[in-house]
Amino acid sequence: MVKILSGLRIVEGSAFVAVPMAGMTLAQLGADVIRFDRLRGGLDQNRWPVTAEGRSLFWAGMNKGKRSLAVDMTTPRGQEIVTRLICAPGPDAGIFLTNLRVRGWMDYPALIKQRPDLIMLSMLGDRRGGPAVDYTVNPAMGFPQATGPEGSADPVCHVLPAWDCIAGQQAALAVMAAERHRRNTGQGQLVEMALKDVALSVLGSLGIIGEVQINNVDRPKYGNALYGAYGQDFATSDGRRVMIVALTNRQWDGLRAATGMQEALDALGLRMGLVLSREGDRFKARHEITALLAPWFRARRVEDFAASLDSHNVTWSVFQTFREALETDIDLSEDNPMFGTLQQPGIGPILTPGIAVGFSAVEREPPLPAPVLGQHTDMLLREMGYTDGDIARLHDDRIVTGPES
Repeated sequence: MVKILSGLRIVEGSAFVAVPMAGMTLAQLGADVIRFDRLRGGLDQNRWPVTAEGRSLFWAGMNKGKRSLAVDMTTPRGQEIVTRLICAPGPDAGIFLTNLRVRGWMDYPALIKQRPDLIMLSMLGDRRGGPAVDYTVNPAMGFPQATGPEGSADPVCHVLPAWDCIAGQQAALAVMAAERHRRNTGQGQLVEMALKDVALSVLGSLGIIGEVQINNVDRPKYGNALYGAYGQDFATSDGRRVMIVALTNRQWDGLRAATGMQEALDALGLRMGLVLSREGDRFKARHEITALLAPWFRARRVEDFAASLDSHNVTWSVFQTFREALETDIDLSEDNPMFGTLQQPGIGPILTPGIAVGFSAVEREPPLPAPVLGQHTDMLLREMGYTDGDIARLHDDRIVTGPES
């Protein structure tokens, strides 16, 4: 993490991916991010993957560096605590980040009565307030129909929750934009964004809307081919598979030189009436190019050509499992300053990433663990002005809880 946002205080009421990721990103940039949950934990308290003891590795990953308050929000006293937490005084406080279905006491009109300059970001499913998650938005956008082996009819949903991840980063950016606006004008505001709209914006930004409207093309499946240029996977003699990309002319020239296939590939272009130095023409000739290159890769082990590909600046990689990546990739280790091994409570030592951004003016610090549910309940109550007697009564009445309860 880095402490470039040190002093900024953000309250998070959330579950699952997009908003917890936004809060985590801000926490890793040094903000004091406080997540509140129900006494038994939020909806994602036990989200897979989990350890053999049932501890959520997902929850631990999404809540790194945050503080945790566990409170019964069904009670007036619990609601008062959360309201005081969200609307705490100070120029660097009064920021609320949520994707919960807030209503009544926790909605924006109610909260700004306590703090008129409140910044509240609300993540919706769709812009009308309907439910949506990555695994429903993605099929609706058309991506699974364009993913999978060429010629197949079955849709393929991506294992990566891409829209959640992108929405989380956009939410973090939106919070900082609203905070800058408040700093300049003194005005708070409600910021609303919808997961589906994030996906729709990417659909347009990648040119896919134009491809349908202007070109009248509904993109089919192309397997592992790189759309619009040349990229393809190849089997090797040692039973492995590599991905080769020739998006730019430099990459294309490097691939031709590394494989010694310059003459054969140039002849192919002439035969087909294509200029293979153009990325679009390489895509048109992808099957024929692959037919020439596949025997070359199939006759060799990865170690036979790795050095040559690297020396010719070819962009490539070996297909690996998560385990193989963890065991072999030096960037996925403490050699990378982004990573550190920390003791995650209830889980044990685990390799953990910090923020992926480096700042020249701020030192990078080791990542922090996720809290145990309610770990900071008493600390936060004291910061809000509750006495030790008040806190004891809140525990006795099961309004709040923590590890010591």
